Amino acid sequence: MGRVSGKLQNHAHARQALTGLALTAAIFAAWLSIHLYAMFVFALGWSTLPAALAIALVQCWLSVGLFIASHDAMHGSLVPGGGRINDVIGGFLLFIYAGFAWSRMRDAHFAHHNAPGTATDPDFSAAHPTRFWPWYATFLRRYFGWQSVAFVSTVVTTYWLVLGVPVEKIVLLYGAPAIGSSMQLFYFGTYRPHRHRGDEFADRHNARSDDFGTLASLASCFHFGYHHEHHRAPHVPWWRLPAARKAMAREEMQA
Repeated sequence: MGRVSGKLQNHAHARQALTGLALTAAIFAAWLSIHLYAMFVFALGWSTLPAALAIALVQCWLSVGLFIASHDAMHGSLVPGGGRINDVIGGFLLFIYAGFAWSRMRDAHFAHHNAPGTATDPDFSAAHPTRFWPWYATFLRRYFGWQSVAFVSTVVTTYWLVLGVPVEKIVLLYGAPAIGSSMQLFYFGTYRPHRHRGDEFADRHNARSDDFGTLASLASCFHFGYHHEHHRAPHVPWWRLPAARKAMAREEMQA
């Protein structure tokens, strides 16, 4: 019986790894293709401005996807039992996203899970638990360090001065999506779930979930708005959070 259970678990882990890797590859390939097209092929002008804004919005969402995939790697849910594979893929995605250091971000995220919504939570602002902008500013100061500044500066300088990409294209089609994705991640994945609003949290996780449908949840933040479910089961990958939410709701109704 134990062997059968072990084989089933291994099969489930392999299926989860294949699905996670396929989705991650698709997100990265889409992001990279659009990025290269936007920088080196797309002609930015007043007549193409609506298309440029659409590209920026898509890139913002795909950038969120890059971070969420790296987040799954932090928890080992990208490739269950994959060990070093999660580190390599997660570290690469974080570096591409904003030059973030893998071990520093991972340690900070685990600290967040250990004491969410408290003064020792690096994602939380005890001084501004209800205010978006001061909390977001604190969030940026904690995570956007010299390594990120050096990375972004190198990319922008290379594109502008070496490869001759117009600065307005860099700002609109690279800078704006990057900044927008950080705000999107913060708003749906940190501020909304953990902000104080006068009501009590359900449990020690100090987190709540958005009551979005599956498509709206995917569009908002790759289901990261189902945040209470994520804290209850951090081993569940982003693409399984809707199913986990339904399963937990059924359990609560039967309890």
